Amino acid sequence: MNQIIKEKIAASISDFHLPAYSEIPDVGLYLEQTAKYISDYLAPLQYGPVTGSMISNYVKKGLIQSPVRKQYSRDQIAYLIFIAIAKAVMSMDDLRLMMDIQRRTYTSQVAYEYFRAELDNVLEYVFGLKPDLETIGHHATDEKIMLRNMIIAVAHKVYLDKLFAVLRAEGSIE
Repeated sequence: MNQIIKEKIAASISDFHLPAYSEIPDVGLYLEQTAKYISDYLAPLQYGPVTGSMISNYVKKGLIQSPVRKQYSRDQIAYLIFIAIAKAVMSMDDLRLMMDIQRRTYTSQVAYEYFRAELDNVLEYVFGLKPDLETIGHHATDEKIMLRNMIIAVAHKVYLDKLFAVLRAEGSIE
């Protein structure tokens, strides 16, 4: 693969960052507002849009709590961001198990901030924006190792999806 393609792929992710937990709206967003908010943030990853029916299914399956007065809170939105990213490489049953482990181990805010930092860390490494993976957090717990491995799988999938998109656009593959 030539250097120009590598640079295109790296540039496509260089400005991607999830919102900090404190930046996620806590005024309560309605279903379609929540779907648009998450979809807008995840667009650089080339994920399909998050839809209202997807969110409703996550509520029905018990992955997140039901909205209060049809509005989704900061915690629910943070979980939905995680679900939207992780579902690319995990089954719903495994996703549920991972979330159950997280809920027993960390608060929503701590878990989300660690997830956000680790996602940035791994994406920058996989896309060649930095030479090494950093150590995130103070302790390498089993939960953190499991999360890092899921994020590594996501980052590699995103990289390949972007690589194939660039190659198709240039006519290198059909």
